Amino acid sequence: MKTEVIQNLEKVSNTEAMHVSNKRQRVGSSYRPLSSVPFSSTPDMDDGNSSGGLVFGDASTADVVLHLQQEESSLPEQDKSVDEIGDPSQSGAPEHGEAHALNVHAQILTQCRYFDALLSDRWQDGAQNPQEECEKTRPIRINLCMVPGRHLSSYIATLKLLYTHDFFGTIKNVESALNILPIAAQLLYDHCISFCVRFLEAVSWTREEERRIVELVSCLQLDESSALLARLSPVKESAVVDMFNGLVYAATHNHQNGATVKAFVAQLLSGHASRDTVRQVLDRAFKHSLKIVQDSVEEYTSPNVRGHHDEIEALQRQHLHTAVVNGRHLLWIVERMIELRVAETAVVEWSEQGAFTANLKRAFSDDTWRNIAPGLPALVLRCTCRLASAVSVGSIIASQQVRLKLVKDWLPVLVSRDNLVSANHNKSLHQELEDVFLNIILTLPMADAQKLLQQCLSFATRNLEDCPHLVNAFDVWFRRATQASVIDREMEPDTG
Repeated sequence: MKTEVIQNLEKVSNTEAMHVSNKRQRVGSSYRPLSSVPFSSTPDMDDGNSSGGLVFGDASTADVVLHLQQEESSLPEQDKSVDEIGDPSQSGAPEHGEAHALNVHAQILTQCRYFDALLSDRWQDGAQNPQEECEKTRPIRINLCMVPGRHLSSYIATLKLLYTHDFFGTIKNVESALNILPIAAQLLYDHCISFCVRFLEAVSWTREEERRIVELVSCLQLDESSALLARLSPVKESAVVDMFNGLVYAATHNHQNGATVKAFVAQLLSGHASRDTVRQVLDRAFKHSLKIVQDSVEEYTSPNVRGHHDEIEALQRQHLHTAVVNGRHLLWIVERMIELRVAETAVVEWSEQGAFTANLKRAFSDDTWRNIAPGLPALVLRCTCRLASAVSVGSIIASQQVRLKLVKDWLPVLVSRDNLVSANHNKSLHQELEDVFLNIILTLPMADAQKLLQQCLSFATRNLEDCPHLVNAFDVWFRRATQASVIDREMEPDTG
């Protein structure tokens, strides 16, 4: 297993164990594995004595000389911060690939599985060659190639943590954690990796920091990164759609301060990059609210209950109230769909409401709704007007069949003017919808337009000067009919 560790790291470091000419005696007579070293390696402890009295950089006690080598073609930029990752006075950048030598201790280095594997091989070699035991008193030289783009001070700060375990004092922010984590991963310093990951998982990130974390996690592929991935990866692929579904429902149903919440959700929908996602969310909300309004009106017109008159009336009141509440939701959804240009499905759905419009006509044929839900007709016709207007101006491209059915199904509701106009402010809505319907009628084949225009005579309810839209529509139809007759005669073959 240790040999495999070394092989996996051959790409980023080159290790050579050799004797140096220095004859001084090192402290101690043999190397011992980490399990036999009497000091704590708990990463959460800030214990100045955790290294057993050994000091980083102490040449008098060091038994390893670690040479940090930077490739000439990839020298790092000047270190950004002194407080975050070390003292630059002890870690000046080497010149063009020149090695930076550090005096360290084997029993400290073995906290890293990388160094532990290297030094374990030397112990085994010493056991097989007793005659060389006397030479083991000389410091070992280890060359470690620094990964391009990583700072020398980050390497030094990571090595110092092996002595001090002062994780809280060294890793103070996201920047320092991101600088040290890849070094700890390179050296297989498990305690440091664990602390860096737990620190990053617990604090907030800027957008740039999040980008670096994503790159780092995908590059290192650490087992400890599952907590970070939980912040970056949704539980399932439909998470965005599910979130928007919940937001739209909350905006239309669950908040007292509905206008502000609706405006916020509308902004989120408008800013989302995927039109398909927005269309899917709003189509679902549209169908849900429309179904409730349809069912409520049907229950009002054909109550499926038996009992006293006052009980039936109470249920009818409840159904009309439900229709009004969900009619408001429906209007907001329709307006968002048109604003975001995702209302194609809604127009098709709205053009297939023959049963619904029949129930509306029955509901408005009596006077009960006037006292219970006077705003219901306006809500329904506003939805119709918004969709029809978008079709009329080409914001929604609707087929000829859809345009025909849209006018054919909803025109009977509009022309029931005596029952629908309950307040003066609704008159402008009716006039706007009249004008929109006439424009759509003129886009249809002349035979269909002829039948539908005859149903629009009730638009002229006061005087000729007050219905120029109706006069203009008939003028256009007659002009086209006359032109068609002339064209037909001109195209007849000459039999003379």
